[in-house]
Amino acid sequence: MLKQLLILSAVCLGLNAQAEESKEVYKKEVTATVVFKTGTTANGQPILYPTTDAPEATMLHVEIPAGKETGWHKHPVPGYAYVLNGQLTVQLKDGSSNTFRAGQGFAEVENTLHNGKNEGTEPVKLVVVFTGIVGQPFTVKAQ
Repeated sequence: MLKQLLILSAVCLGLNAQAEESKEVYKKEVTATVVFKTGTTANGQPILYPTTDAPEATMLHVEIPAGKETGWHKHPVPGYAYVLNGQLTVQLKDGSSNTFRAGQGFAEVENTLHNGKNEGTEPVKLVVVFTGIVGQPFTVKAQ
């Protein structure tokens, strides 16, 4: 337990230091808050950037109505999500799941089938950015 508290304290101090760094970059009226900083996806896999001469970034605004879900799919490229509204539960085929709420961000799982569910009473709204390759899909529906 002590080890976990020390790790959490170090992470918080690191995020605070990063936020302080951004204060030195922007004018004092500008606020920059680190939402998340990680080298792994939501299920702990390392983020793997594609090597290509044809990079393409795609930003989406996704809305999932109350009680609905995305359907099983996977992402062959890195993706990063920020929840604007509601609560999103991401289920994996192995039965594990993660829940993300408004104001939280996460790195999408890569090459792993998952399903996003809105189990709440309000729409889930999120912004997702994929860093991929021109002509390659960033989302693939499960067969």
